[in-house]
Amino acid sequence: MMLIPTHHFRNIERKPEYLQPEKCVPPPYPGPVGTMWFIRDGCGIACAIVTWFLVLYAEFVVLFVMLIPSRDYVYSIINGIVFNLLAFLALASHCRAMLTDPGAVPKGNATKEFIESLQLKPGQVVYKCPKCCSIKPDRAHHCSVCKRCIRKMDHHCPWVNNCVGENNQKYFVLFTMYIALISLHALIMVGFHFLHCFEEDWTKCSSFSPPTTVILLILLCFEGLLFLIFTSVMFGTQVHSICTDETGIERLKRKNQPREHTGSWQSVKETFGGDFSLNWFNPFSRPCQPEIPSDKDMVRQVTSLSDTETMEDPSEETKDEDSVEVTDE
Repeated sequence: MMLIPTHHFRNIERKPEYLQPEKCVPPPYPGPVGTMWFIRDGCGIACAIVTWFLVLYAEFVVLFVMLIPSRDYVYSIINGIVFNLLAFLALASHCRAMLTDPGAVPKGNATKEFIESLQLKPGQVVYKCPKCCSIKPDRAHHCSVCKRCIRKMDHHCPWVNNCVGENNQKYFVLFTMYIALISLHALIMVGFHFLHCFEEDWTKCSSFSPPTTVILLILLCFEGLLFLIFTSVMFGTQVHSICTDETGIERLKRKNQPREHTGSWQSVKETFGGDFSLNWFNPFSRPCQPEIPSDKDMVRQVTSLSDTETMEDPSEETKDEDSVEVTDE
């Protein structure tokens, strides 16, 4: 059973047609553990393909324009290994963020039979999402693209074609970090390459013609600068959300209202998978798996009489979620 703090209360849908759990279809038989998660969204798939294309383009320019034609073999080998390792980790993190279930709530479990089986007592309440017909745990939000309620949903990112939630936030953070690192590395190498070509003959510093080399380097420079700024900002906001234990959606809903600081080192360890180690930077290691919420975790206790009055106010604004509650007769 969960106690709901006052600032976590949500507005409640009061349309009578929504408060009919008998219209929910029972959830399908759960699939096997480890079933691949993939969102069939055209925009998200296109963005994911573009992401891979841009990384591979940077790989092509770095290797075939700058490193392989270079006469400094030590410089080429060291930078080639570092850049390829970071690029591999970035793409691996992208795949894990895209293909990992972000924390979807079981769909269609808000049936009449299931709600009756909870045996709600006076003062207890459960929230039902009318869009996916699921009972929503605290801090879960509905995603219109994934068409599911996601636990601790931060936002839906088209670049990874998935929501960022409690199960894949680590992979998204690693993805933004490694993209920022390879962008910075590419910009540094482009700068050194331009200096080298200005000092020597342009025909000897690349296997391509000078105009082609300049165009390829300028495009890579523009791409690297753009992605360095974008991913650095995303990385910073994600780390801030983890440290403060407040998702992007919760921050937008709170707006200018003061919030008690609840973040801790424990939330960081849960996101990245235990105590600090190299596994924090490994996209193939899993974060700490959250406990599967039991039926009782879906029931929330009204903490005060004033809360009860707020929930029963018929003038409440229309939102995307409903409540089913039991009150004293």
